[in-house]
Amino acid sequence: MKILLLGSGGREHAFAWKIVQSPKCSHLFVAPGNPGTAQIATNIPLGVTDFVGLHDFICREAIELVVIGPEEPLVKGLVDYLHVQKGTENIPIVGPSQLGATLEGSKDFSKQFMQRNGVPTAAYATFHANQLEEGLAYLEQQSLPIVLKADGLAAGKGVLICESLEDAKLSLKEMLVDAKFGEASSKVVVEEFLTGIELSLFVATDGVNYKILPEAKDYKRIGEGDTGLNTGGMGAVSPIPFADAAFLTKVEERIVKPTIAGLKKEGIGYKGFLFIGLMNTQGDPYVIEYNVRMGDPETEAVLPRIESDFVDLLVGIAEGDLANYTLKISPKTCTTVVMVSGGYPESYAKGFPIIIPEKTINSVVFHAGTSQDKSGILTNQGGRVLAITGVAATLEEALASTYATVAEITWEKAYFRKDIGQDILRLKK
Repeated sequence: MKILLLGSGGREHAFAWKIVQSPKCSHLFVAPGNPGTAQIATNIPLGVTDFVGLHDFICREAIELVVIGPEEPLVKGLVDYLHVQKGTENIPIVGPSQLGATLEGSKDFSKQFMQRNGVPTAAYATFHANQLEEGLAYLEQQSLPIVLKADGLAAGKGVLICESLEDAKLSLKEMLVDAKFGEASSKVVVEEFLTGIELSLFVATDGVNYKILPEAKDYKRIGEGDTGLNTGGMGAVSPIPFADAAFLTKVEERIVKPTIAGLKKEGIGYKGFLFIGLMNTQGDPYVIEYNVRMGDPETEAVLPRIESDFVDLLVGIAEGDLANYTLKISPKTCTTVVMVSGGYPESYAKGFPIIIPEKTINSVVFHAGTSQDKSGILTNQGGRVLAITGVAATLEEALASTYATVAEITWEKAYFRKDIGQDILRLKK
């Protein structure tokens, strides 16, 4: 099977790494890809929102399966576009319709969907740019801390947790009136703050059937001890001890089943991955958010645990045949540490040469923000440069493998958190 994968980050490198392990893949193309995917697949210089270029390439190369990694082309309607174009109208695609992608493209749409379908989530209210005064008055009636979310896509940085009323009011004004996150914050969801432990659950669905993939915990803050600014993600661990069988059964019954049933009932086309951001509040699950693709860096910690054929899973999603797929999960632990450019998530320099070991023991190096020239691999845009995943029988051994590889990788002003997984080790004790 000739497969086209869209994207250029660590998530897509992990997808490519997993896809080429399958004997079902005869040739993998990645658009646009990165230096990591170039080592195992054929990179194509096409952007993920170049709908015309992608359509022409699919037809020219007789692509048999399209896998869409990032959210932007999904929210902009790539699946719908390809399915009405001559030559791609029947192409199997892993990725939801534009309406399905609105679960991530609009926080307000997502919250309304949860309410309609009885999915447990935090209480909320939504305010438009012309409703600042109503929003400020609403804040005065809420308990603290309070969560403010830009309604649209904001590259993972559109969520603010405000500890004081003054901070909440100022942030709401900055988002609604001063366009802190551009068009994404022309509408803001003000949400109750849930306490507990966060985790990420991933579901593969063909719109009717589903398979629950391994869960993971990610680390968003730039600083150790979960301090400092939010990032796209500084690390991840899978599995996690606080997601035991009893809790995951609650998640399936209270969240996964009503979500999939709601998509079907509302006629929302959804053949792809659903990322469910969860809060474990005293043993009960609540949805923080939906994302309409796999997470990053969670993907780098989740995919190595899938032992069954990954291309069969992708085909089952795209062709509506997921019921006949048997998902096999490894009991091993995966830990991922993200290495970033110094200064990230604010301003940072790029173009520094990276030294990466040729061979690693029990770990994989996934490229995210890298480029390549005649001199070798360089740091590039995005800030998050590499994601290093260790695989072992225990959390301690996986972390040792991960950090041993991290220690061998160098570039000027490289930064990473040294405490990934430490909170879970403390819980286990």
